[in-house]
Amino acid sequence: MTKNEIIIAGMLLAGIGTPLPAQAADAYPNRPIRFIVPFPPGGGTDTVARLIAQPLGEQLKQQIVVDNRGGANAIIGTELGANAAADGYTLVFCLPASVSVNQTLYRNLPYDPARDFVPVIQLNTIALMLVTANTLPVKSVAELIAYAKARPGQLNFGSSGNGSAGHLAVELFNVATGIRMVHVPYKGGGPALTATIAGQLHMMAGPMISAVPHVKAGRVRGLALLTPKRVSGLPEVEAVGETLPGFDASIWHGVLVPRGTPAAIVQRLNREINAVLQTPEMAERMASRGAEVVGGTPQAFAALIKSDTVKYAKLLKQVGMAGSVSR
Repeated sequence: MTKNEIIIAGMLLAGIGTPLPAQAADAYPNRPIRFIVPFPPGGGTDTVARLIAQPLGEQLKQQIVVDNRGGANAIIGTELGANAAADGYTLVFCLPASVSVNQTLYRNLPYDPARDFVPVIQLNTIALMLVTANTLPVKSVAELIAYAKARPGQLNFGSSGNGSAGHLAVELFNVATGIRMVHVPYKGGGPALTATIAGQLHMMAGPMISAVPHVKAGRVRGLALLTPKRVSGLPEVEAVGETLPGFDASIWHGVLVPRGTPAAIVQRLNREINAVLQTPEMAERMASRGAEVVGGTPQAFAALIKSDTVKYAKLLKQVGMAGSVSR
């Protein structure tokens, strides 16, 4: 077992925390709860957090205050959550970058996902779409693989930055297929998509919801979803997993609490958030943003974090990015 696997294995004990007397658990919560979102207001992650916060506050009969602490690839807000009191009054919004990627990407990460947090619940999965410039003469995953293999190092792809979800998704595709495409980082997914539309990039990967309007308008080609199977909202677009069985570069959102939060509170939060996720309204709202509701147990979410940590650690080492960034 590798060092990363040993460290992350502790997250499988996610539901085991400090015992809490039943009467204390019944009294929780008796004041507003802070929900740290390690991204600025207005983006996709912030939108999802606020979708959850409002009905969760109704369930708990307390206000959920969204606290946006963006910056440093989610490090600033996540570190703040790691240092918060473990009393159930601080929730931390997370995604693969903050708990499964950064610990390998950064040389001096100021928090340890396994040591400092307890997973509460996975909220959703989000499909990433590989879109190509209309000038690229490929119309399927198989055609792209063949075309790229005949032109090693001649194709490029853009992303919202080094270590971003779109960057790592295409690097996973490179490794899985044995092809070599050159990464061009941009300061945001919007500029990368604009460059693809203009033909300055051959392709890019990004959230489905951002790409679909441009695909439908014919500005770019929606080549494939970087998922194991097709999604119901876009059945005409093939999934990479149809050509490469088991391939999955989906991203997700979830909720953590500081390590040491009483187990009864972790279970209460898990139960209440599951109830929010299971409403038809929430499924519809998530779907409109390119996400699929998941839910489940703290242990299932811990297992996902563990598997993604191992997957991305291996990838970052393969492409020479492990420890390549200093905060």
